[in-house]
Amino acid sequence: MGQTRRAFLQRTVGTLLTAATTVWGQEKEAKRKMEWKLGLQSYSLRTMPFDKAVATVKELGLTYLEAFPGHLPMERAEEAKKILQQHGVKLIAYGVVGMSNNEAAMRRLFDFAKAMGIEVLTADPAPDSFDLLDKLVEEYGIYVAIHNHGPGSRYPGVDSVVKAIQGHHERIGLCYDTGHGARAGDNIVEAVHKIGKRIYGVHLKDVNEQKRDVVIGTGILDIRGFVKALKEVGFKGAFMLEYELEPQNPVPGIQKSLDFVRKVLAEVG
Repeated sequence: MGQTRRAFLQRTVGTLLTAATTVWGQEKEAKRKMEWKLGLQSYSLRTMPFDKAVATVKELGLTYLEAFPGHLPMERAEEAKKILQQHGVKLIAYGVVGMSNNEAAMRRLFDFAKAMGIEVLTADPAPDSFDLLDKLVEEYGIYVAIHNHGPGSRYPGVDSVVKAIQGHHERIGLCYDTGHGARAGDNIVEAVHKIGKRIYGVHLKDVNEQKRDVVIGTGILDIRGFVKALKEVGFKGAFMLEYELEPQNPVPGIQKSLDFVRKVLAEVG
């Protein structure tokens, strides 16, 4: 009788522990699936004024925004804060901005970013700026993500950025533009593994066989494989969809692209 009772208790405890572990695992997986951040690079809406662009971001069901300087000059910070707050949109990245070894100018940029709550400055830094940037990213706690801009640019693809950041602060890394990366000859999945954890932002695009931008999901890029690779390296940044087509009427193409990207993010988890 005692042995039977003991066995029953052991089975019961084992069942409860298994159930608890299963629930915990499901909750952990659900939480992991909610970690992806999806937003828009405001250059996609470059023909709109900033207030209309922010309103459109919200209408698209997005919370996160990367503003390009043409939309948001630094002297308009207070006005921009009110617009963002009004629409419930969070500005987490800003760029693409040039970076030099002029400390006064760079401090103005970093002060602006800090005041706006910007986490990542998407940048095209001059080679002689890195020692200064090492100091500023440590002091301000802000990431500098070098933007690859395709053939003919200072940083065409992933390899040029990997080389540039060697020996520099871990907060200096990559904002990977998939379209420009493809045009530079990158395999976008392999690019993620080359840069590893130092990928701090994404400008998400798709291209056709001629390497011209198309609606995301209709081109040749392995977007699913790219997202899976980001998951493998522990990416914590944001996917900023950047749609450069149809500047006078970009919203339909943006919406189609978002539909595809949301599906992929849900599938990859």
